[in-house]
Amino acid sequence: MLNEKISILGCGWYGFALAKQLVKKGYTVNGSTTTPKKLADLEQSGINPYLISFTEDEDDPNPVFFDCSVLIICIPPKRNTAEQHTFSSKIARISAAATLNKVADIIFISSTSVYADHQGEVNELTLPTPETDSGKVMLAAELLLKSNTTFRTTILRFGGLIGPGRDPGRFFAGKIAISNGNAPVNLIHLSDCIGLTLSIIEQRAFGYTCNACSPDHPSRTAFYTAAALKSELDLPQFNDELLNWKLVHSIYIPQKVNYDFKTSLLDELNL
Repeated sequence: MLNEKISILGCGWYGFALAKQLVKKGYTVNGSTTTPKKLADLEQSGINPYLISFTEDEDDPNPVFFDCSVLIICIPPKRNTAEQHTFSSKIARISAAATLNKVADIIFISSTSVYADHQGEVNELTLPTPETDSGKVMLAAELLLKSNTTFRTTILRFGGLIGPGRDPGRFFAGKIAISNGNAPVNLIHLSDCIGLTLSIIEQRAFGYTCNACSPDHPSRTAFYTAAALKSELDLPQFNDELLNWKLVHSIYIPQKVNYDFKTSLLDELNL
């Protein structure tokens, strides 16, 4: 339905790239930012710009922004403890605004951090047991949104993000004695982040929880060494060991979203 309006709450690295792709496809797109100087960038890209932060002292959210059929929430909690404590209340306010403005469908960008590193092979049927504060906050946000039956929610649990501006070769370049070298990586390229989201919208695949990682899972040693080599950076040195690890699979992306990943981690780095 190319005449529909889509609102993207959080036009950061992924959200802004997604918004521009949706505009190219003919959708009407509302995009939010917390940075006033970024409003002009959104507008120049054909996106209706809004300044929204969902802080406690902010007025009720702009109902025009929520005048949409699909709301995409991509505002991960910051790493500081104070922000993580307020993230649940922020998601609750967003949920209430979506209900008030009769939003039909929501896509919430979550993270594979909802699974602990010791859980081994996991899929969407695996009970998440997050260890980190950010993982716990993300899981609580997922549950809060899914408990609201006034709209349908699809959860997208992205793995580690790579792509333009996020060169994996830089992540460990030149470092030594890096632990857990034989653990598998769980990553996703920006092109597939966008492709998956578009596929969910186009196929109306709402109401599911999807793990979103590349099906390629080379070891940390193999992947990051090859990435540094490709970027002509100092090579990292990993310990030859396997400590806690997880390998994230998806049942629902092939079954419900019918999406084939476009970027192969192995092909990208000639692995």
